[in-house]
Amino acid sequence: MELQALISLVSERSAALRDAVAAAAVPDARVPGCPEWDLRDLVSHLGAVQRFWAVVVTAGDTTGPPSPEQLGDREPHGDLLAWSAESTSLLLSALRAAPGAEAPAWAWWGASSVPLTVGAIARHQVQEAAVHAYDAQETVGEPSSLPGDVAVDGVAEFLEVAVGSLGAWPHKPARVAFVAVDGPTHVLDLTPAGGRLDPAVGGDPVVSVRGSASDLVLTLYGRVPFDELRVEGDREVLTQLRRWSNPD
Repeated sequence: MELQALISLVSERSAALRDAVAAAAVPDARVPGCPEWDLRDLVSHLGAVQRFWAVVVTAGDTTGPPSPEQLGDREPHGDLLAWSAESTSLLLSALRAAPGAEAPAWAWWGASSVPLTVGAIARHQVQEAAVHAYDAQETVGEPSSLPGDVAVDGVAEFLEVAVGSLGAWPHKPARVAFVAVDGPTHVLDLTPAGGRLDPAVGGDPVVSVRGSASDLVLTLYGRVPFDELRVEGDREVLTQLRRWSNPD
């Protein structure tokens, strides 16, 4: 997706989170996808994350993350949802003001094959907002599937960024196929060289997971059990992958 489309999705999914929280009958309800958090913690987390990346994008410094002084106060003040909306606005403004998707910027996934660019940050922030919007919706009893374009890209984004930045796979080498019934199939190779997506060399997977793109993303992020999808092959590899990638 182009940068403007990513910006629109960050805005849309962040608003979806706030809409769910505003509708909550119990403002301090626990979040099933993040059991240590209540809804306030969830909103505070996303807002702090968006303020962090707004500073990163604006700085355009590839040498390291912002200093505490650059980040400033990222704690909520006043009305929580108004603070959240301001947090999203800061990120959106930074992304819009960037020279373009290929503009360089620091990011924590330097060990992966994903570029350190504004576009990659925007792409990841779509997933951050989308998964946490799902968390809020699930908390209030109205979970919705991730939007199609978000979900289809989310499978590859997770495997490239979250898995691709972890370094050496600590178990027996394995190949896993993620089959989206409404999108592409992605193959993940897990070896001492790390997790690599869609390798050029062919070979049969030891396990395949089939489901909607939304369910695949939510499973990778630990929101939906693998058992709720169609799994064929060595399930232990999926257990190892879940523990290794440690989604939160």
